[in-house]
Amino acid sequence: MTLHAHTNQPAASGAASSAQFVADNDVDDLYENAPCGYVSATPDGEITRVNATFAAMLGYHPRALVGMAFTELLTVGGRIHYETHFAPMLLLQGQLDGITVDLVAADGIRHPAFITANVRTDGDGQPTLLRIITQHARDRRAYERELLDSRNRAELERARAQELATTLQRSLIPPSLSPPPGLEAAAYYHAASVDEVSGDFYDLFPLTRDKWGFFLGDVCGKGADAAALTSLVRYTLRAAAVYDDDPVAVLHNLNTVLNHEYHGDDPRFCTVIFGVLTLGRGEGGVDVALASGGHPPAMLLSGDGPVRYLNTDGGQLVGVLAEPRFVCTRFHMAAGDTLALYTDGWTEARAGVERYDDHGALLEFAAEHSPTTAHALIAATRTLLDGFGADLQDDTAVLALGVPSHPDDAGETSVRRGGRGLDGQLD
Repeated sequence: MTLHAHTNQPAASGAASSAQFVADNDVDDLYENAPCGYVSATPDGEITRVNATFAAMLGYHPRALVGMAFTELLTVGGRIHYETHFAPMLLLQGQLDGITVDLVAADGIRHPAFITANVRTDGDGQPTLLRIITQHARDRRAYERELLDSRNRAELERARAQELATTLQRSLIPPSLSPPPGLEAAAYYHAASVDEVSGDFYDLFPLTRDKWGFFLGDVCGKGADAAALTSLVRYTLRAAAVYDDDPVAVLHNLNTVLNHEYHGDDPRFCTVIFGVLTLGRGEGGVDVALASGGHPPAMLLSGDGPVRYLNTDGGQLVGVLAEPRFVCTRFHMAAGDTLALYTDGWTEARAGVERYDDHGALLEFAAEHSPTTAHALIAATRTLLDGFGADLQDDTAVLALGVPSHPDDAGETSVRRGGRGLDGQLD
């Protein structure tokens, strides 16, 4: 046993010495060939030692850098930053992380780098050595530039898309309304998004000397497809009304066109109210024939105060069925009466967890402002809708037609555009 222990002792000692030799060499190799540059400097910045990685980074022999001031390796701006910020903060705090500088190589080429440093102090707390680590920031700088360029390109493309959407949306909404004698007209359009074209639309136009057509509706979808569908719907309604001014016949004509253009796996539809105004002959006011195709009912605000929905229940969507049912109602508007048409963006606006009109808020709003004029109603509507902010998630169009109490007010028109995407100015 004694002999066995004695003979193994030299072997164990040799293994330990070999491991220590490897460890010592690993430490040297780690310092010299680390994946980052090491610099040791005096507190005033004179370089006392660098590793091979740092020297190779800047194209120097390691010994050529010893005795050089660290600031000599910085750009003019970097020197100012070092002397006014880097060095004072390092000596004060004892450590700095992630400072970005440009190091100037032997050939004058700048190399972006990240610098981290700390301070070695003596027993009295006085700095004796600066330890500085440098890492290439070239790839990071290139990545940041590429990221910034990509963001700028994306913002430019978004701005172009917004401009296109706004321009296209304007082409689908009449810039002004031209009411007939004895009538005033006002409208408001609230765009919920600046990035997409909506399918809300309205119009008012002459048919004959004493008859005028008007409509308001909403097509399915958004974007370019909705814009194309809206354009087709507006054109078809105008053309069909010239051929046959019966509101129900006009909606059937539109239904036929939509079924012909969009069918199979790509059906398209809309909700719409179409009406014809017939100017009164001597007795004043206007007669109205109003047909609905699946659209929320219009409201009549009477000159003497009462407010009611006009019954068009049962009218079906336009463009879905081959033979849909459309419902028509006829009534007379006297002096002081105002007719209001709107899209469902208003009624479906969120008011907390509920929709705005879940408990009849729309009719209450109209009653609070009745009797009124078309202009006053649109102004109040705009204030209300703008107050919803982000809770108004769908585009909303409102059209008001009124018979003025005072004849001098007849023939006035306004179109107000608002929301995120149109200018909100009085045309």
